[in-house]
Amino acid sequence: MEEISLHTEQTTDGLPCETPPGTNDGKAAFDDQNSNLEGNNSEGRKEFVAPAVGMEFETYDDAYNYYNCYAREAGFSVRVKNSWFKRNSREKYGAVLCCSSQGFKRVKDVNRLRKETRTGCPAMMRMRLVDSKRWRILEVTLEHNHLLGAKGYKSIRNTGGGGTSSFNIRQAKSSSDQPNQLNLRKGRLRNVFWVDARSRAANSYFGDVIFFDNTCLSNRYEIPLVAFVGVNHHGQPILLGCGLLASETMESYIWLFKAWVACTSGHPPQTIITDRCKVLQRAVTDVFPKSHHRFGLSHIMRKVPEKLGGLRNYNAIRKALLKGVYEALKPFDFEAAWGFMIQRFGVADNEWLRSLYEDRALWAPVYLKDTFFMGMATTQPWETLNAFFDKYLHKQTPLKEFLDKYELALQKKHKEEVIADMESRNSSPELKTRCSFELQLSKVYTRAIFKRFQLEVEEMYSCFSTTQIHIDGPITIFLVKERVLHDGNRREIRDFEVLYNRAAAEVRCICSCFNFYGYLCRHALCVLNFNGVEEIPSKYILSRWKKDYKRLYLPDHGADNAGTERVQWFNQLYRSALQVVEEGVISLDHYKVALRAFEESLDRVHSLEEKHM
Repeated sequence: MEEISLHTEQTTDGLPCETPPGTNDGKAAFDDQNSNLEGNNSEGRKEFVAPAVGMEFETYDDAYNYYNCYAREAGFSVRVKNSWFKRNSREKYGAVLCCSSQGFKRVKDVNRLRKETRTGCPAMMRMRLVDSKRWRILEVTLEHNHLLGAKGYKSIRNTGGGGTSSFNIRQAKSSSDQPNQLNLRKGRLRNVFWVDARSRAANSYFGDVIFFDNTCLSNRYEIPLVAFVGVNHHGQPILLGCGLLASETMESYIWLFKAWVACTSGHPPQTIITDRCKVLQRAVTDVFPKSHHRFGLSHIMRKVPEKLGGLRNYNAIRKALLKGVYEALKPFDFEAAWGFMIQRFGVADNEWLRSLYEDRALWAPVYLKDTFFMGMATTQPWETLNAFFDKYLHKQTPLKEFLDKYELALQKKHKEEVIADMESRNSSPELKTRCSFELQLSKVYTRAIFKRFQLEVEEMYSCFSTTQIHIDGPITIFLVKERVLHDGNRREIRDFEVLYNRAAAEVRCICSCFNFYGYLCRHALCVLNFNGVEEIPSKYILSRWKKDYKRLYLPDHGADNAGTERVQWFNQLYRSALQVVEEGVISLDHYKVALRAFEESLDRVHSLEEKHM
């Protein structure tokens, strides 16, 4: 488990605070009820005004003391990063003061390694002696990439050390009166969110569709764990952030969602899938108003035995329900099947079914065909967290056991992803047909995703008829007949309508496989083939499934806000460095080349510092 260096348990009330765990660029957020960094502090002392470009001071010591007092009030300590002196008189004419967490310590050959406390924090103040013989602030960065601590902090110049106290996720458990529970006393930690460096990078790549898993919390597990889960370019579930919540309130969920956005990419997901819960629904609407919020179908289907198991004719009711949910191609088909089930089995008074029908637009596949799911529409809730923690996360799993295995579990999953990357790049999948579509995507998609698409190509042969049935301007509607398995072994013929626009190179099947899973279905492929198209249009070849997607990924630089520029630079540099690290561990030669490149780059960056003064 990566430790999170904090100065205190107290944080800004209700606002997400960030800190990199260990030497990595992980971040964490903590929710506390009794903190305030604005206005007068708890002892009635007046807050210092934040430094700004253009402020002037009579002497260097005045400037230093001002910044040190500001830092003490804000909750961080100060050190002198650089000083410049005139060659002859040795008079100081420039300096950079920075947060004590700036930079990273060099690893030396020592008998005992001390805990890393530096996080590469960008907070700094650059000043220079101007013609008026006063010290003027030329550049200021106020943002920190770690959690700020209690007021009254001392500078490193005065104390000779950092003076920070250590706090980590483990202490959220050990400081509690009861084992395995968060400390909920007034003024203590309430909710926790954390995300490691690798998950932060994954949010940039694969944060378009998110599955929010609160299984442990809603089922009253010993550990109140919640998680943000995505899917990577191999179709593997990936952890995008974890949290421990003290309660299932809308306020807790809102805080958690805001913390996740603040600690990761800053961009809301395109689609977010959650349990069917009104509290969650309101929280998602509040924090992600532009995202598509959908209820997890698997969550709902898992509750069928619990909600309907006591009814007469349960098996027949369940069969009718599943048929309407999974086989309906149009809303009319779903509503007709639902009405038939209600009337035939006399369950009109069942409250759960009634409320389920009212929410049908948020969970029934037939209503979600315009929503991108990337294969997560049918994700089983227990497949997500358990996929990471080797199925040892049970209702009685203590928090300590979870924390002991957390980092090892993530390392194992990362190793699996790296191996899948290497296999996809260094081998070619076996082709099973002579279809040009199969050959085309075998060259660009990862092995796992290609195998899923390959199944659609193979199943083209179960589609025995493609007929043009209607023309509406540039759009032609085709009817594709397919023999599908029904009741295990009996085949029946089903009709699928496919819309095709040759001029726009668009094809869309009524089954909406592309939106649900991220690749074209057998029916759409049949229509393309029928019209003499030999290659799948580029708009249907998603970059997120490509072998080299993470190399091709470019972040959004649309924001021109000066306050976010450094964050964007940091994120892009981190992503680029992470790619070098992942390639650098393949072999000893790779490692040596990567290490030499890092050392050369650092020397070149250091050579720029004096040029800016």
